[in-house]
Amino acid sequence: MTTITLIRGALTNWREYLVLCKPRIVSLIVFTAIVGMFLSVPELAPWQVFLLGSLGIGLGAASAAAINHLIDEKADALMARTQGRPLPSGKIDREQALAFAIMLGLLSMAILYFLVNPLTAWLTLASMFGYGIIYTAFLKRATPQNIVLGGAAGAMPPVLGWTAVTGELHVHAFLLFLIIFVWTPPHFWALALARREEYSRANFPMLPVTHGIDFTKQQVVLYTFLLFAVSLLPFVSQMSGLVYLVGAVGLGGRFLYLALALYRHTSNELAMKTFGYSIFYLAALFAFLLVDHYLPKFL
Repeated sequence: MTTITLIRGALTNWREYLVLCKPRIVSLIVFTAIVGMFLSVPELAPWQVFLLGSLGIGLGAASAAAINHLIDEKADALMARTQGRPLPSGKIDREQALAFAIMLGLLSMAILYFLVNPLTAWLTLASMFGYGIIYTAFLKRATPQNIVLGGAAGAMPPVLGWTAVTGELHVHAFLLFLIIFVWTPPHFWALALARREEYSRANFPMLPVTHGIDFTKQQVVLYTFLLFAVSLLPFVSQMSGLVYLVGAVGLGGRFLYLALALYRHTSNELAMKTFGYSIFYLAALFAFLLVDHYLPKFL
């Protein structure tokens, strides 16, 4: 398939190619990367790095998402939540999706390596490989701890944002990494509780399928308590101040309330409510980090 053919097909069928990119997930990835950028410096991050870094990281995440669609095509066809995706529904064929994923990945690497810095490019490539190949092709099908082990790739965006600006790794960037890493299991297992029958049909060894509902609910509660503690580390380490602390306690308290409610009264509706709140939680928590970082400068 030529590049011209791919571009022509993408322009004609752009909505389906956009679905391949998982735009909701990618937007959260880019946002947490942007927070990492701005927290890495006392003032504003350079606008060139902000724009090019965000674009490169976003394209890399979209490439990994398209690879995820490719590998999961047959399983997606068995699940009501995913059977309408472009590949199982036949709206885009595998050759088109593969060419699209490769093109996005190459663009990402070119932008990050030549216009941002090599460290960010290599870390982004490792994250793409971690999510698109190691997690999707192997861990997802091998162990009920797949989301824990594979969560490292999804937790990298703030580190990528940090290195995009500074060109080096820093312990504060890894605090942001740790928050997302610990957030991932209760976020995903809430969804898995609601969709456990579909995951069972698709033969994915998700925790509710292999260990049952009660055990999964216990893990959601335990990880949410751990997340609450981890979310306080930016304040404890003096990376952030009281504004962030108030936000972290309030947001974490609500997350704990929903996790405990789910533990007491299991329902698909409550599981999806917890899943939906977890997405809001992460975005709001990182927004509080950003506000806390800049608010004193405007007071």
